[in-house]
Amino acid sequence: MRLVSIFLFVIFLFVKTSAQKVPDYKNPKLPIEQRVNDLLSRMTPKEKFWQLFMIPSDFDQPDSAKYKNGIFGFQVSTNSNNNGAAQQLLNYKSGESGLQLLRKINSIQKYFVEQTRLGIPIIAFDEALHGLVREGATAFPQSIALAATFDTALMKSMATAIATETKARGIKQILSPVVNIASDVRWGRTEETYGEDPFLSSEMGVAYVSAFEKMNIITTPKHFLANVGDGGRDSYPIHFNERLLEEIYFPPFKSCFQRGGSRSVMTSYNSLDGTASTSNPWLLTKKLKGDWKFSGFAISDAGAVGGTIVLHHTAKDYPESGEQAINAGLDVIFQTQYDHYKLFIPPFLNGKISKERIDDAVGRVLKAKFELGLFEQPYVSDDLIQKISGDKSAKNVARQAAIESIVLLKNDKNILPLRNDLNSIAVIGADASEGRLGGYSGNGNGVVTILEGIKKRGVNKKINYAVGCGRKSEEWKVVDSKFLSHDGRPGLQAEYFNNVSLQGNPELIRIDEQINFHWTLYSPDPKINNGFYSVRWRGKIKSSQSGKIKIGLEGNDGFRLYINDQLIVDQWSKQSYRSKLADFYFEKDKLYDLRVEFYQPVGNAHIKLVWNAEVENDWQKKIEEAVSITKSSDVAIVVCGIQEGEFQDRAMLTLPGHQEEMINAVAATGKPVIILLVGGSAVVMNNWMDNVDGILDVWYPGEEGGNAVASILFGDENPSGRLPITFPVSEAQLPLVYNHKP
Repeated sequence: MRLVSIFLFVIFLFVKTSAQKVPDYKNPKLPIEQRVNDLLSRMTPKEKFWQLFMIPSDFDQPDSAKYKNGIFGFQVSTNSNNNGAAQQLLNYKSGESGLQLLRKINSIQKYFVEQTRLGIPIIAFDEALHGLVREGATAFPQSIALAATFDTALMKSMATAIATETKARGIKQILSPVVNIASDVRWGRTEETYGEDPFLSSEMGVAYVSAFEKMNIITTPKHFLANVGDGGRDSYPIHFNERLLEEIYFPPFKSCFQRGGSRSVMTSYNSLDGTASTSNPWLLTKKLKGDWKFSGFAISDAGAVGGTIVLHHTAKDYPESGEQAINAGLDVIFQTQYDHYKLFIPPFLNGKISKERIDDAVGRVLKAKFELGLFEQPYVSDDLIQKISGDKSAKNVARQAAIESIVLLKNDKNILPLRNDLNSIAVIGADASEGRLGGYSGNGNGVVTILEGIKKRGVNKKINYAVGCGRKSEEWKVVDSKFLSHDGRPGLQAEYFNNVSLQGNPELIRIDEQINFHWTLYSPDPKINNGFYSVRWRGKIKSSQSGKIKIGLEGNDGFRLYINDQLIVDQWSKQSYRSKLADFYFEKDKLYDLRVEFYQPVGNAHIKLVWNAEVENDWQKKIEEAVSITKSSDVAIVVCGIQEGEFQDRAMLTLPGHQEEMINAVAATGKPVIILLVGGSAVVMNNWMDNVDGILDVWYPGEEGGNAVASILFGDENPSGRLPITFPVSEAQLPLVYNHKP
């Protein structure tokens, strides 16, 4: 008996000792704060840095030793040839199924949980502005359209549907919604917002984020703060006093945090009163974390930390930019490439950022990972993705949202709804058949175009369609690589110099397939100075046709073009963006010597080699076709659209291309004309509004947009949308909002 007792006692001690070896952070019964503190005490400085660094996924095999210290998380791509930063970031058309994405996330998670020292799981994040940007996910109407519904219950239903599709794919954080105030409709990102009113934006934002947070998906309202500046320019500096911020620009963010439960926030690129938002201690520490008691984590917009160097010129180098941001209250640095970590890690290791600030930032990230349950359940079952496969309920919500978003702007002579006795309808416009979904959108899950919707609903009527003149009148285009060569290879040899005068030896020599570049937050190559360089391209050019062709350059700053050593285009001085072309006679397939020179003395760089070869500029013919089908129809529906989006602010609010001429030509037939406006911002209508009978703003109506528009046109539903932004009569009135001070 004594031996048995000793044996049992030894076993007891062994079991007790083994139990004691389980670290506190792995014990789900302990409070999260205790688990966070325990894990922090075990982490090295490098491991802490990597919890504050997020990028698109560059995994092909999920056992990469370069991530041995862990990472915050990834925007996961299933594209194995994942080289371009833009493709990594957006990955809208990668062609992956939800199940493939889920399995990829699980395989990446397995590496971090099982093969890193501490087993800290990642957060898989993505964009979900008006639908998850993934193959097979539902594309709902654009945010500005959702705001036009004024229906928070509908918003909640839609957000729940998006959250379900997000959760089913294993994504734990979304970089949405945009709750910036659209204070100037020239801003290209107006479409992403809930409009100009802080109350409407707050209510829509809360309805959206609360649906995700209740399903334990982290939401990230953006962009903090006020990233539309003078003239409607994206990410321009702002100088607003505190009262204006409190009345107009803070409320939607504050509401999302305090009422909606958002656990993250994304900073903006612009500066606030001279200090970059990403490195602004008043904004991030005093207001956000101090006054508002925000306990979540703040992330930068992609590449925004380095903006203090290349945009604001308030940091001398990347280590200092990272130091400024984290010390100011930023928690996570969002970059587009793995190698960027080298730029930002020094101050985390050399004491320039205090241990207390680092631990606070890392603690906020770890707290979120514990709240997400990632330490207990790092892998996601495929039960939900299998369950919702084939479920059409989200499409029904998308259709209802589109119906409620449509705004009736004009209805002379009760032209709408369309009479039942109409025999034929002319439908005109590229936007009728394209099914555009708006910015930050996936491909949708079976997009119904406006033309398809009209044909389906008007099955007993003759539908005559003409594409019309389109949104663009292309007079020239970028010279394709197949017309350029250097030593028999496609493209041109490029010499890059770290000066603005093409002097000395080039710092970099490479082959560029074509000249079509836009360098903003970065230089052409890490070897080249950002914002202070010159480039010389050399090679051969040929044309596929004989005759006089316009050829030249489009861009800003200094450029010039030589053919056979003859100076064809000369703008060798810093200028704003413009196009300069000249006539040159080409013989078909004959090779000509080509030389292009460009210099960039500061800031933003654009340069394109363009010509009008092979350009079919037949807008007049297309307008004639539109007029012709109108004459043989009882009524004409002209679908017109605008060009906008990120990096696409608008100076003018008229319809682009020759669409206004097309409207007036169609109206001149004397037939009733209804205009459908596709887009996410205001349109000036002075040149044609009095000539048409009806106008509907249908925004970007989502994948069920065609059915929704048709139901309005034929009177199955009433247009109940309201404008969430002010439509000015003239651009001269801008900026203009309804709630300006009296």
